[in-house]
Amino acid sequence: MARNKEALVLLIDVGPTMHKYIPEAEKVCSMLAVKKLIYKKYDSVGVVLFGTEDTKNELTKEVGGYEHVVVLRDIRVVDGDLVESLQQLPRGTFSGDFLDAIIVGMDMLIKKYDKTEKGKKRLCLITDALCPIKEPYEGTKEDQIITIAEQMTAYGIRMESIVVRGRHRGEGNKKIVDENDHLLDIFSKKTRAKFVYVENPISLLGALRTRNIVPVTIFRGDLEISSKLKIKVWVYKKTSEEKFPSLKKYSDKAPSTDKFATHEVKVDYEYKSIEDPRKVVPPEQRIKGYRYGPQVVPISSAEWDAVKFKPEKGVKLLGFTNADNILRHYYMRDVNIFIAEPGNSKASLAVSALARVMKEMNKVAILRCVWRQAQGNVTVGVLTPNVSDRDNIRDSFYFNVLPYAEDVREFQFPSFSNLPASVQPNQLQQEAADNFVSMFDLAPSGQEEALLPNFTPNPVLERFYRLVELKSKHPDAAVPPLDETLKKITEPDPELVSKRKSVIDAFCNCFEVKENKKLKKSNRQLLREKPSGSDQGEDYAQIPDKSDTNAIEHASAVKIEKIGDLTPIQDFEAMISRGDSPEWVDKAIKEMKTKILELLKDTSSEKIYPKALEYLVALRKACILEQEPKEFNDFLHHLCEFSQERNLTRFCEFLASKELTLISKTEAVDSEVSDDEARTFLIKPEPKMECT
Repeated sequence: MARNKEALVLLIDVGPTMHKYIPEAEKVCSMLAVKKLIYKKYDSVGVVLFGTEDTKNELTKEVGGYEHVVVLRDIRVVDGDLVESLQQLPRGTFSGDFLDAIIVGMDMLIKKYDKTEKGKKRLCLITDALCPIKEPYEGTKEDQIITIAEQMTAYGIRMESIVVRGRHRGEGNKKIVDENDHLLDIFSKKTRAKFVYVENPISLLGALRTRNIVPVTIFRGDLEISSKLKIKVWVYKKTSEEKFPSLKKYSDKAPSTDKFATHEVKVDYEYKSIEDPRKVVPPEQRIKGYRYGPQVVPISSAEWDAVKFKPEKGVKLLGFTNADNILRHYYMRDVNIFIAEPGNSKASLAVSALARVMKEMNKVAILRCVWRQAQGNVTVGVLTPNVSDRDNIRDSFYFNVLPYAEDVREFQFPSFSNLPASVQPNQLQQEAADNFVSMFDLAPSGQEEALLPNFTPNPVLERFYRLVELKSKHPDAAVPPLDETLKKITEPDPELVSKRKSVIDAFCNCFEVKENKKLKKSNRQLLREKPSGSDQGEDYAQIPDKSDTNAIEHASAVKIEKIGDLTPIQDFEAMISRGDSPEWVDKAIKEMKTKILELLKDTSSEKIYPKALEYLVALRKACILEQEPKEFNDFLHHLCEFSQERNLTRFCEFLASKELTLISKTEAVDSEVSDDEARTFLIKPEPKMECT
C-alpha cells in the first residue's frame, strides 16, 4: 500500500439500543465513502457490523467465539456498491460487543497488510457503548485492552471511537456505561486513538472525519528568541477553510466507445497584435501593465523582481504584550500551530516552559515570520500559549496573523448613547431584549453545547456531496430538498422556539414589528447621519415601541410631500425616510434631480457650484442607502452631457476636484460600475498609446 493511501475498517454497532441512531450513521458513513470516491478513489474500506443476529467473520471459523459480528464488506478499493451498502444497514437484534468488533477489524487489517506497509491503517468505531463486553478467558478486561493496544501500536493502526449518547444520561446501566467508557479511555491513552462523545445527529454527522487531510509543515526551523536563544520548532496549519472541489470542464465529443477518453477540455490563450490581428504575440514580447490614473504603466518581470522585498527565511520574536491588548477581531486568515521539533527533548522542554510562563503571566508573543526563503511578504502575528491538560499531548502555541494598518477597516458608526431620551429603550424593553437574547443560548447549563465547531459539518458542502452521489446514479434527478439534519444547522431549532414562545411574544409586544413592503431596498438606516449641508444636530429615526405607533416617521414631525426652496436637503431626506410607501423614495430622487438641473439652468455663475455639489452629495448618499445606484450614475452621466451642451465644463472639473464619483460595486452591490471606472469617470482622459 502506498504511503498516501489509507485502509479503513468501519465498526458499526447495529444492536437494538442503536436503532434510533442508525439513520444518521448511514448518512455519515455513506458520505465518507462518497468523499473518498471524490478525493481518494484508491483508498480501501472494509465494514464490520456487530449486534447482528448472524455471525460471519474469519475469527469465528478459526478460533471460535466472536458471535454476532458480521463482516459486511472485506477491505477493498471504494466503489459505488460501498455507498449503497452503507445506506441500507440492517437492524440487529442482539447486544453488541464492541471489543469483539475491534479485534475482528484489527485482524482484517493485519492479514491484509503487514508491518512493512507504509500506508495509513485506521479503525473507526461507532457505538453507544451501553452493552457489556464479555469477560476474557485470562486476566482482566483492562489487561486485554492493553494487549490489543500494544498490537495496534506495533502494526501502526490508529483507532477512532465515536460514542453516541442521548441528552438524557440515564440511558443504560450506569455501571456498564462507566466500565465501557473507562476501557475506551485506555485505548486513547495507550494508542494513537481519538475518543469522542456525541449527543445528537448533528454532532454524529461531524464527529467522523470523512476527509482526512495529511498534515504538512509550512515551516521547520528556529524560533529565534534572541541571537543566543533559539528553539527548534515545526509549524502546521491548525484550521483552514474547506473549499469546494474544483469542478472541471467536461467534453462529450469523444466517442462513447472510447474507453480511454479523458473527456478533458484544454484551454489555451493567444494574444494578438493590435496592428496585425493575425499575428500572435509570444510570451517574451508581452509585459504587464499597472493602472496609474488614466494611464497604464508597463513594468517588466525583471523590474518587478528587482523591486520585490526578499526577506530571509525565519521566525523572530519581536516582544511580549498582555493578552488583553490583542483583540479577537484582529485575527486574520487561518490558524497555525507551533510545536517543538519531534524527537528533540530540549526543544520540547523549552516550548513547554515558555508556554507555561506566558500563560501564568497572561502574556502573548508578537512574531515576525517569513515561512519560505525569498517569500514576497512578511507576516506579523501573535503567538498564544496552548498548555495541554493531558500527559500524552505536549504543550504548544497557536499563531494568528495580525493586520497591518492598511488591513484595518475603521468604520465609524453613530453611538446609541447619543440618542435622545425619548428613543432610548425603557426598562421593560431592555428586559425583553435581554430575555430574547438569552433564550437562544447554544450552551445552556448542564447540556452539551449545540453546533460545536468540531462536530458541525459545513451544510453547503454536505449537500453538494449528496447531490454528486445522487447525480452519479440518476443524471436527470432534480435537486432534493434539504435534509432534516442539515436543516437543524441552517434553521432555528423548532423545539427551542416553541418552548420560548412566551419570550418571543413578550419581545414583539414591547416593540412594534412592521412588515417592510419594499423588500428589495432593505438597507434603510434607522439611525441617519447629520444631513449634508445642515447646521442642525444629528437627526435620528425613532425606534418604534408600543407608546408611539408613528415612531418610524420621527424624522419629520410634519410629513414632507415635496422638496421646498427653504431647506431642500432636509426635505429630501425626510421624504426618503418616510416608511408609509416606497413611492416616496422614487418621488424624492426625481425631485432632487430636477432641483439640481434647475439650479444649473438659472445661472452660469460658478458661485452656485458648491450648492449643487451639496445636492449631489445628498442624492448620492440616499441612492446608496436605498440601493438605487443606477439612478445616481445615470443622472451623473446626463449631468456631464448637460454641462457640456451649456458650456459648463468648469462644473465637471469642480466635481472632479471634490472627488465626487459614480457609485461603484463596492458601495452598492446592484451597481454595474467598477472601482476604477468610478474613480476615473470625471478625470479628463489622456491620448491613448497603443503598443504591440
